[in-house]
Amino acid sequence: MEKKVYELDFRGRKLSVELNQVAKQAQGACIVKYEDTCVLSVCCVGKEPITQDFFPLTVLYQEKLYSNGMIPGGWLRREGRPTEHETLMSRVIDRPLRPLFKDGFRNEVQVINMVLSCNPSNPPQMAALFGSSLALSLGGVPIEAPIAGVIVGRVDGEFVINPTIEQKEKSDIDLTVSATMDAINMVEAGAKEVSESTMCDALDFAHQAIKELIEFENLIIRENAKPTLEIEYKVVSDEIKEFVKPLSKERIEKAVSIPEKQARANAIEEIEKEVAQMLVDAKKEAGVTDKDELKQIEADAISVMEGYMVDEVRRLILIDKIRPDGRKVDEIRPLSCEIDLLERPHGSAMFTRGQTQALAITTLGSLDEAQVLEGAQIEDAKRWMLHYNFPAFSVGEIGKYGSPGRREIGHGALAERALAQVMPSEDEFPYCIRTVSEILESNGSSSQATICASSMSLMAAGVPIKKQVAGIAMGLISDGSNYTILTDIQGLEDHFGDMDFKVAGTKDGITALQMDIKVKGIDRKILQEALAQAHKARLEILSVMNATISEPRKEVSKYAPKIKITHIDKDSIKDVIGSGGKTINAIIDECNGCKIDISEDGRVVVMHEDIEMAKKAVSLIENIVRKPVIGDVYDGKVTRIESYGAFIELWPGVEGLCHISRLSINRVEKTEDVVKIGDTLKVKIIKIDEKGRVDLSHAETMEGYSAKKKSKDKVKKNNKAKDDDEEVVVIETSN
Repeated sequence: MEKKVYELDFRGRKLSVELNQVAKQAQGACIVKYEDTCVLSVCCVGKEPITQDFFPLTVLYQEKLYSNGMIPGGWLRREGRPTEHETLMSRVIDRPLRPLFKDGFRNEVQVINMVLSCNPSNPPQMAALFGSSLALSLGGVPIEAPIAGVIVGRVDGEFVINPTIEQKEKSDIDLTVSATMDAINMVEAGAKEVSESTMCDALDFAHQAIKELIEFENLIIRENAKPTLEIEYKVVSDEIKEFVKPLSKERIEKAVSIPEKQARANAIEEIEKEVAQMLVDAKKEAGVTDKDELKQIEADAISVMEGYMVDEVRRLILIDKIRPDGRKVDEIRPLSCEIDLLERPHGSAMFTRGQTQALAITTLGSLDEAQVLEGAQIEDAKRWMLHYNFPAFSVGEIGKYGSPGRREIGHGALAERALAQVMPSEDEFPYCIRTVSEILESNGSSSQATICASSMSLMAAGVPIKKQVAGIAMGLISDGSNYTILTDIQGLEDHFGDMDFKVAGTKDGITALQMDIKVKGIDRKILQEALAQAHKARLEILSVMNATISEPRKEVSKYAPKIKITHIDKDSIKDVIGSGGKTINAIIDECNGCKIDISEDGRVVVMHEDIEMAKKAVSLIENIVRKPVIGDVYDGKVTRIESYGAFIELWPGVEGLCHISRLSINRVEKTEDVVKIGDTLKVKIIKIDEKGRVDLSHAETMEGYSAKKKSKDKVKKNNKAKDDDEEVVVIETSN
């Protein structure tokens, strides 16, 4: 096949798509180039549907380090497990794509994005999102509509599409948006306390740019897409529906209204098992003996009954405005907060909202404990970390325990982003900060409970965050013409609803957003209502949190390391470290294992649980780099006595000579008449020669020195005047 290239001038940067050149055996493939960023996107589809009752979609985003001229670290020197950034970007692509597949699609789908060339100023993740949608459509995979995405920043009040690294540093919004031609279907954002109206304007701005991309995408699809794949959609037979309905529908609709989560789940499960078993028994009597067939019949029956549950939950909310637990649509579940639950950790707080409970624990450490990041886009260290754990017992289930999954990484990143906007700078608070959220109980919105608990935990730990931050999850039930917006959605409403819209912020503005849509999209009117309702709920939650702790503690925990900071000249860093680290290690040993961080600009951060040890370490470091200055006065220690004067130690390693003539304002016959070894003597630096030798004077620090000097100066002046009055005779001679 002949290579094809399509180009678009997208907001001043070239976006090009290359087809028919690589990965030709994949179902769909394309190379997307965004200026000097290059991404290969491919998709493959399984030939047969799987038997499990879920859609097996896998989306991978991989940043090859060679894409930015880098060699991986570690012993193997090759890419290993996905980085946190790759995992988050895989989720950003997966979330808007998944709802576009038709119900009943059970063929396995894999979408792989490989970043081959990377310039962070031309974001590869947006090229990958565009390429993923395009590869699926080119391969004939049946999705409802193509999608695209952009990043929006705001610099000096002006919105910017796909901001460069320099623009991002100045931006007060970091907004990622995905959309179809008709509506937005995914939002991910961090912001520096921006208003709801500003965020809506940013979303509109993003959607207009996305429409340009989709027009370009549609052009390529029309000319190159394969015929749509013939997919066998899983459909439950009418026979099973007719058997199950009279035995279960009314009973399930009644069970849905049980307020308590576990009791409701148990009641529905009992009905499903009973009716499904009745159907299996009937089939056995009819002569069906195949175990796999009977298992599928049981699964189909349960699927039909779950449909009744979905329909009833949505009907109650949409028509009757009644929620499963009896709340009003804008009502928050009961709230409670507590701090200082744990003695040894540096800060702890628990936040409970209904049946969702998060325990957040904060730890303070030295800056050298910051997380090292390695990737094609970034190579840096992160001093603020928030980790989210979701054990199976939080929902009363047996589960696997091990490394965090994509969901845990995503929820932790959302909470971390929400609080990053109020964190103190490294200069204000030179600690590495880690907060861990342990979800102890969950019935929806645990990521937002994490934000609330973590905010209080940081304050309890003495981290001077600028403001308290709270989060709330909003939901939506819509039938296309009518809709209901829900505040503080619980698990049932999240699972069966059309929107999961998480909003976090302070009393003054939004700091983070995350939105996933199961319908085709939502318009600005719904967004505005949801944000307004979320703002009201956020203020209510903040009032409860502030009643527990309203400002950061002035001091860190007695178990937390204490910090002393000093600054040294950059040229003196080598003197403090010493040959092979000998000098600095000696200081660490002398100060009971204190931690010392020295930055390239000469800032020295010393950390120890005992503040006196930290002070001692700073003093030792300052003594190493201190330079004597003419005119400075010290209380020195006499270390040696000679006939011509005394040697005085100003600080460890630096001493000077106080000549016998400068030991007193009066004549001194012998040095020992004035000082003895070990005496403390106030001296002033009066001279430093080219070899660095220091001359000292005790006389100039004594009372009466000024009067004595003035008297001597007067004598010298009079003597000079006499000399000037003498007659000078000049004898002239001639040749």
